[in-house]
Amino acid sequence: MTPAPVVISGLGLVTPAGVGVPANWDRVLAGRSTAVRPPQLAGLPVDFACVVPDFDADILLGRRKTWMLDRHAQFAVVAAREAVGDAGLDIADCDPNRVAVIIGTGAGGTITAETQHRKLLETGAARISALTLPMALPNMATAQVAIDLGAHGPSMSVATACASGATAIGLARDLLRFGVADVAVAGGTDAAVTPYFAAAFARMKALSTRRHNPAGASRPFDVERDGFVMAEGAGVVVLETEQHARGRGVRPRTHLLGYGASTDAYHATTPAPDGAGVERAMRTALAEAGLGSDDIGHVNAHGTSTPLNDVTEAAAVRRVLGRDTVITSTKGVTGHPLGAAGAIEAVYTVLALRHGLVPPTANVQAVEPAVDLDVVVDAPRKNQGTAAVSNSFGFGGHNTALVIAVT
Repeated sequence: MTPAPVVISGLGLVTPAGVGVPANWDRVLAGRSTAVRPPQLAGLPVDFACVVPDFDADILLGRRKTWMLDRHAQFAVVAAREAVGDAGLDIADCDPNRVAVIIGTGAGGTITAETQHRKLLETGAARISALTLPMALPNMATAQVAIDLGAHGPSMSVATACASGATAIGLARDLLRFGVADVAVAGGTDAAVTPYFAAAFARMKALSTRRHNPAGASRPFDVERDGFVMAEGAGVVVLETEQHARGRGVRPRTHLLGYGASTDAYHATTPAPDGAGVERAMRTALAEAGLGSDDIGHVNAHGTSTPLNDVTEAAAVRRVLGRDTVITSTKGVTGHPLGAAGAIEAVYTVLALRHGLVPPTANVQAVEPAVDLDVVVDAPRKNQGTAAVSNSFGFGGHNTALVIAVT
């Protein structure tokens, strides 16, 4: 069976850079950090993060739905609605049994879990909400998106830590390529800017401690980077077989050509220092796409702003694509949205290709010499190619690479 070509027909975003794709693109191109001091982190060793601004779930979803959904599921439903609308897709006009939903998450409904656990300790078991599990379980963002859209095809939730959103998109593509579904709504979501997660990441020394300058704390590839900045959000795409898109009169502009995944099998939190797993994921994705280094205009890096990740990823990119590779990390603006990051950055990669502009990496004062790549800084750069790579990695050694191209 020849795999079917898969296209990206719709985009949806809820991030610290804004609600909706237009607001996001403007902020990312401007290269302005979104870091703030949210009240829930007051008094903690690291008290800043990047949070979604002006997110009124009651207005966006309606009060009747809002009170039944954890914040991470709210993000996913809003982003999915935008993506489906952007695709010009009416699920009622499709075979709903062939519409899949795959959403990745690193933390699931952690706000609900933390809130209800606190209530258990303070007021007793009788005061726990009966909706605790339907809001907190890690599959519920997927379930709520499927319910909202009326999608009856395969649905699943993916957990590959901070690679979850990208992995979900890759797995959804495979469902379409091999005839399991015609349409897939796929992406990632997380809302884990909570005391528990902030304290835990701080204890691991994974977070930036630049409390005197939160806006300058997320600085991927910078010589003075000292950790990532926690964030929240969701990114969702609509994928279709090219045949399905053309059948409803859509001329596809963006193709998901390649998906590569690998595992370091090295350490629970530390990336393998040689970057071999990252390299394997990228080479697999490029081989599937049938492309070489000359075809890739830029890389949207995982680029977390941690000392180890940035140099490890850069080494792998150099081996696969060469020292002249143009690379950027949008986490300088958004922070690190955990399991949503890969999906959000896949959307930014599509936008960069469609608009012909590579966003700058915010807050870079001096590029780490060991990176040794062409890092986009200060201002957007004209994109020179019709294809790009979006990289995502996660605790546990999960590596995912997506190759996206425009026609």
